[in-house]
Amino acid sequence: MEGVVSLPSGVFRPYAGVSTAILFFTKTGRGGTDQVWIYDMTAAGWSLDDKRNPLLPLEKLGPSPKEALGEGEHDKNNLPDCLARWRQRKDAERERERTAQSFCVPKAEIAEQGYDLSLTRYKELVHDEVEHRPPLEILAELRAIEQELLQGIEELEGMLR
Repeated sequence: MEGVVSLPSGVFRPYAGVSTAILFFTKTGRGGTDQVWIYDMTAAGWSLDDKRNPLLPLEKLGPSPKEALGEGEHDKNNLPDCLARWRQRKDAERERERTAQSFCVPKAEIAEQGYDLSLTRYKELVHDEVEHRPPLEILAELRAIEQELLQGIEELEGMLR
């Protein structure tokens, strides 16, 4: 096996809403690889609902769009990136971290996992650490706001008398 492209759920809507993957194989007796390239496709240029509307102008859709994608448009069409990274699967892609959109996994590790090709089995998720303010600080701020509101209400009542 050469590669796995994990497609987003809904890419085949309205016919099916299940998760799907494309598998790339090398013909037996023609080589093979000890590294399997994996790509996490999140967008193919079309909405993932039943209407399947284009997310970009038609000139910017497909794996080789007529017009180059601009800043922020990769999030709407991963196909050009997927194709470019496929071509680098035996070189630069092997150095990418498993937190990236594409990376390589040793074939032996896939065998150890019972040939489970689920993206979540191999991709490492990065969770942003969130720092929260102390609860007493938040309560003190709420109390100050409440005091301002009460003072405003008292001023309005005084104007009405």
